[in-house]
Amino acid sequence: QVQLVQSGGGLVQAGGSLSLACTASGRSFDVYSMAWFRQAPGKEREFVAAISATGSVTYYADSMRGRSTISRDNAKNMMYLRVNSLKPEDTAVYYCAAGRVELGDTTRDYDYWGQGTQVTVSS
Repeated sequence: QVQLVQSGGGLVQAGGSLSLACTASGRSFDVYSMAWFRQAPGKEREFVAAISATGSVTYYADSMRGRSTISRDNAKNMMYLRVNSLKPEDTAVYYCAAGRVELGDTTRDYDYWGQGTQVTVSS
């Protein structure tokens, strides 16, 4: 069992940046691939980025590649997401997730979820 607690997010102006953090507790953090997803009102939850269990490999959704960075610190049981050049369409509730499927990009690949954090980008 893994518990994930998120922090960060909030209201940001378009063109700005944000950082999100996800803190894990419970079973060994470093055996899990981790990811960020987001869900906008009226839409399905969508993949944002994933990072391998060791942190050596990352994978991004096309819409996030080049302006986002996912990272993790296994010694601290933490994962991070930084997004630059924010757009109003980035407005969503962002979720962190942990799972056994390395670099999965669907919700089915993940077993544990954070509580979600709202990110609102104003134009």
